[in-house]
Amino acid sequence: MNDELTESVLDAVFEVANTLGPGFLEKVYERALLHELRLRGIPAIWQVPYSVMFKDYCCGQYLADIIVQKRLMIELKCAECLTSEHMAQCLNYLRASGLSLCLLINFQKPKVEWRRIVLNH
Repeated sequence: MNDELTESVLDAVFEVANTLGPGFLEKVYERALLHELRLRGIPAIWQVPYSVMFKDYCCGQYLADIIVQKRLMIELKCAECLTSEHMAQCLNYLRASGLSLCLLINFQKPKVEWRRIVLNH
């Protein structure tokens, strides 16, 4: 499922991580990754709003960090480590968006930490 797209995005993630290194705020990595994806000709948009619906009522909204080709969500973190809460957040975001694939990326350490999260609708 979207293995080629995932690989292309991860190549861009590693380029950003290797060039900038750790220690910046999440927004810096978000903007750098968006720019790197565009340089590679990979269509991506950032801060995409999604509504959380409950019985036809919008009970909340969130902003996806980056959506690639309307198929892949990227959630960025700058945390000590990725946790089960981060993964649960991605699953909830996937449910709200209708997408099925998310890359959870942590830029905090010298070596990028990442998880591929798939939601089967």
